[in-house]
Amino acid sequence: MLKNYKKICILSFVGVFIGIVVGFLDTIFGKTLLQITEIRNTYFLYLVPFLSIAGIFIVFIYQNLGKKSVKGMNLIFEVYQNKEEKIPFRLIPLIILTTWTTHLFGGSAGREGVAVQIGATFSNWLGFKLKLKNCKNILLITGMAAGFSGLFQTPISAIFFALEVLIVGKIQYIALIPATISAFVSSFVSKSLGLEKFSVPLNININFDFYTIIKLIPIGIIFGLVGFLFAYLLKFFKNYFNNLFKNPLIKIFTISILLSLLFILLHKGRYSGLGTNLIEASFNNSQIYSYDFLLKFILTIITLSIGFQGGEVTPLFAIGSSLGVVLAGIFNLPVSFVACLGYLSVFGSATNTFFAPLFIGCEVFGFSYMPFYFIVMVFAFTFNFNKSIYQSQIIDNT
Repeated sequence: MLKNYKKICILSFVGVFIGIVVGFLDTIFGKTLLQITEIRNTYFLYLVPFLSIAGIFIVFIYQNLGKKSVKGMNLIFEVYQNKEEKIPFRLIPLIILTTWTTHLFGGSAGREGVAVQIGATFSNWLGFKLKLKNCKNILLITGMAAGFSGLFQTPISAIFFALEVLIVGKIQYIALIPATISAFVSSFVSKSLGLEKFSVPLNININFDFYTIIKLIPIGIIFGLVGFLFAYLLKFFKNYFNNLFKNPLIKIFTISILLSLLFILLHKGRYSGLGTNLIEASFNNSQIYSYDFLLKFILTIITLSIGFQGGEVTPLFAIGSSLGVVLAGIFNLPVSFVACLGYLSVFGSATNTFFAPLFIGCEVFGFSYMPFYFIVMVFAFTFNFNKSIYQSQIIDNT
């Protein structure tokens, strides 16, 4: 018993260091990505036509330098499952560089996967350097929490994301203290270094009564089905394009030409990049088209299916919030309220997590609406049919 507590104490001190380093790396990645987004928006018509060339560059880099790094998030799951021993340190510069490239030339992708991979890779590398035996999985979770938290500055949701995403149905409480320390330190570091946090404090009077709950049930089911479809179709199209094009260079070059045309023709870049423009529009009473969520959904899946790098979570936030605007009118509920429910629950459904999206809602929109988040997530989580954007995720039904 005392031996276990000694190990946790040691890992907690290590967690401080992980939080500092990962928070710093997240800040560099995040702030540069925002600058790249501004450059792309300014010179959109000059950059997007070269998306196919950028795709060739990304595939070439991974083919010649990446080795196992090309597995990305799935490599983290495989290390946790002891299918792989190490995450190569080269993954950090590779995933950062290729994600910047994806966004500069207009691909529709996110950033969360990058941050989590940064944290997991650094903590895994540090564990081998310090020769911390039998601590690999705890360190992995600690790094994942730091990565997520440093980028989004939502430490509580980052902790639960890292604790529950590796094995659905089983929370890894043994890593709770180190993950908590690394997450809060990473968030503090990135905030201190000037990385901005997205937050929309809601100021809506809505009763938690029978009639509201009745409306929340179908809303939760719809968001759950959208997350399910995103995860299912992402896997489907990855396999489909791999079978259609045996050469990954030809695959990404050919389909990127079509993507470039679509990004230009469909509102000139409205669906490129992270999707923060759609998120902001959803909460600022700006123009949201009824088809915004669908086009962002399709273009993100195509972008990630053919080999571009980035994450899925921020586009999922955009899909959920813009869909929420549409559903608000159907169910006669406040727009920003349903948009916030879509923001958190489509993310939860697609990642097959329950507690992380609850606390995302709390840390971004306010803790006072937790009962509403909970009801929606109960149904969104149930109606994702255990599908996940992370193909190596373990489902524990015991």
